Amino acid sequence: MTSVWAGERVRLRAVEPEDWESFRKFDEDSVTQRAADMIHPPWSAARLREWAEKAALKKVEQDQFQLAIESVEDGRLVGTIGTHWADQRAGRFCYGVALGREFHRRGYASEAVRLLLTFMFGERRFHKCEANVWAFNEPSMALQRSLGFTEEGRLRDHEFFAGRHHDVVVFGMTAPEFAARHPFPGEI
Repeated sequence: MTSVWAGERVRLRAVEPEDWESFRKFDEDSVTQRAADMIHPPWSAARLREWAEKAALKKVEQDQFQLAIESVEDGRLVGTIGTHWADQRAGRFCYGVALGREFHRRGYASEAVRLLLTFMFGERRFHKCEANVWAFNEPSMALQRSLGFTEEGRLRDHEFFAGRHHDVVVFGMTAPEFAARHPFPGEI
């Protein structure tokens, strides 16, 4: 059996209530959390359990959703990926991906993004994907470029954290650009 949600390294799946412990470990790394714009005050175990339970039960609305990224090799939760700002009329959406630091540079993020884009372009008929990256986050910018995203602009002093304002770099890729680099799987 093959699944559009599984690759060689990762499988995308729904967030499960028992994932709260892995997310707690991810939250403890402020550098990684800041790079993903997810830094927040510490959460109790009860709050994280509640968040994971709500995430597990949340319905997909207007093609906006969050998925867990799981290692195929050992079944460990390695991060999360999701869509947001989906505009079905214009045919565009944004995505975000975040991995625990110990899972960086293993090809997990690039494969997870390819799986997500294959679904959004090939099944949901979206035309364009956008990604916003902190200008100081060179590894994330390199990821976007390696996947075929084009740098479309820079929002100067756009976000504030770590005591100062930072630029945000906007990347974009169309469905035809994606298909040229990452052909869709064969038909049934």
